[in-house]
Amino acid sequence: MSAFPPSPSRVAVVVEAPQHSGLWGALDYSCEQALTPGTLVRVPLGRRVVTGVVWQAGADTAEGEVGEHELKAVIEVLDGLPPLPEAWRQLVKFASAYYHRSLGEMALMVLPPELRQLDALQWGRRLKRLDKALSAAPAAPQEAALPALTEQQTQALAELAQPGDKPFLLWGSTGSGKTEVYLRQAQRALDEGRQVLMMVPEINLTPQLEARVAERFAGRRIVSLHSGLTPAQRLRNWLMAHYGHADLILGTRLSVFTPLPRLGLIVVDEEHDPSYKQQDGARYSARDLAVYRARLEKVPVILGSATPSLESWYNALPESEGGAGRYVRLAMPARVGDGDMPRVRVLDLSRAPKLPRGQEPPPVARELLAAITQRIEQGEQSLVLLNRRGYAPVLHCSDCGWKSGCPHCSAWRVFHKVDRTLRCHHCGFTERVPRACPDCGNTDIHPVGRGTERLEEQLAEALPGARIGRIDADVTKHKGALEERLADVHAGEVDVLVGTQMVAKGHDFRRITLVAAVNPDSALFASDFRAAERQFALLLQAAGRAGRDADVAGHSEMWVQTWHPTHPLYQALSRYDYADFAAQQLKEREMAGLPPYASLAMLRAEAKTQEAAVAFLNAAVEAVAHLAEELGGITLYPPVPTPVQRVANVERAQLMIESPLRPALQRFLSQSQAVWLALAQKNRRSGLIRWAVDVDPLSI
Repeated sequence: MSAFPPSPSRVAVVVEAPQHSGLWGALDYSCEQALTPGTLVRVPLGRRVVTGVVWQAGADTAEGEVGEHELKAVIEVLDGLPPLPEAWRQLVKFASAYYHRSLGEMALMVLPPELRQLDALQWGRRLKRLDKALSAAPAAPQEAALPALTEQQTQALAELAQPGDKPFLLWGSTGSGKTEVYLRQAQRALDEGRQVLMMVPEINLTPQLEARVAERFAGRRIVSLHSGLTPAQRLRNWLMAHYGHADLILGTRLSVFTPLPRLGLIVVDEEHDPSYKQQDGARYSARDLAVYRARLEKVPVILGSATPSLESWYNALPESEGGAGRYVRLAMPARVGDGDMPRVRVLDLSRAPKLPRGQEPPPVARELLAAITQRIEQGEQSLVLLNRRGYAPVLHCSDCGWKSGCPHCSAWRVFHKVDRTLRCHHCGFTERVPRACPDCGNTDIHPVGRGTERLEEQLAEALPGARIGRIDADVTKHKGALEERLADVHAGEVDVLVGTQMVAKGHDFRRITLVAAVNPDSALFASDFRAAERQFALLLQAAGRAGRDADVAGHSEMWVQTWHPTHPLYQALSRYDYADFAAQQLKEREMAGLPPYASLAMLRAEAKTQEAAVAFLNAAVEAVAHLAEELGGITLYPPVPTPVQRVANVERAQLMIESPLRPALQRFLSQSQAVWLALAQKNRRSGLIRWAVDVDPLSI
């Protein structure tokens, strides 16, 4: 604990507080020591002692404010930890204002959980452990054997070397060598003594990227930051980054807030992936914050994808082509080694022979099954994609019509045959499968639909002797399970791999020559305006898993089983024409007034009853209707239930707020925030549980 000189001063400290508390800014405390902004301290808050961040030091006392002698005092200072830099505080401040969350919530949420719980004594012990870990000098950086660059990689790197402050959109087909461009650009930053932040959308992609980066940059300090780490590991890695000891930081969305004193490059791989958007609490977009941070700290940022988000694509289109011209687009359409993308075969299910009434169609069509059999005979592998886990989406009684609904959610419980359970994928409620229908006692209850577990079973029956493997969230939930299953695939111990979207992106399967999507039609007619964009990305990413080895690229295939073979999405996919697909989608978005041609926000409410949630939203609209009229261009839509209306016995509703101009929407939300907060406090006894604003929502 620090020894304080006897001259107290006022410091403004941000602390984590719930949204409904109304505490959006900093609290004043007295301190007998001069503190630098960004210093972590322990302060009293009510009856608790919490960690806070000094936001402003030496603030003047305004008329009517509490004097220093009446303020609560800072209890402890976490000595030895460098203050969080000014750029970090600006990033947090921007995120707080843009996503309309309290400053303290945003600032403390992005710090390692263990750091927020340590007192000064515990912190001193952790600091000694870190010093011990760093006492061993890192090995000298070693020169790695570099692969030859393709012409398009060389051109992309040349453009990346040009001066400028625009973000780069690296649009490259799967297998085109985008990662090699990332690594070469990272080497440039490291050679200048800078740090590199490389972001991936999901945890399961981090270990393989870490292995490749470690191989390339032997002797460099490389750390990862994601939720799969233990609290101690996460704190250690965060501290190494903050102290400047780590050269490369690999992480998921939260890593965008990592303080880096020598930041020189930010890479956002698979930038289109929805995992970059936080879906609860502070609903921030890590991709968008990475772009803001790069501009703030004047460093280059690379957004990479084979299927960019339409927002990024629009930003990279020149104004002469109807775009915004904010990004520099780098195109890499060809695969490394001149390998071709798999030939796309769209299989029309409507031409299949008619089945007797009540008979379920097979999981894969006869032609596709023959193609998979041929691959097995040739010693090659196939990937069958079905983006639905479990054995079947629902159990059904043919006598009375009972279905396996969740008693706590407005959703079905999924049948998992491996442990004979009905499991809700929203609230987690699980029960054993009943022996008979709970309503009528009929023992003939049967699965309806198909998940990956059932598909694996049916393929094993249709392909006797074939080695069938499965990768989804159910079989990879234990530590190390994913790595084991991927190792089996790479070792050639799996003939047919069944998987969800987990295996459709980022993985380098050298022996897979056939990819099949067996049930892709469900996304074609969804109410979500982004459904087609996501489905195209998923299918193209999945296709990219086939033919990655030049020796087999010539005869690799992507099969799509569909009842709608003439749909524009499949037609664009068959040509791998993302530009045409994006042009169609942007035209539809422009006509409908949807992003990127408009800005959206959702006001969401959760309550004990649907009536209470809707009542709060109606009152919220009424309370700010005059603001919408004054600002102009703000459209407030009527409240509606969310797509899944009830989760864990909590009813949910939402209303959409739209504006053609982002600044106008932000002004409206800023001015409405205090009104809604007061309204929520007034309606607390009405059954309202919580409310939140979601800026730039992924779904509506």
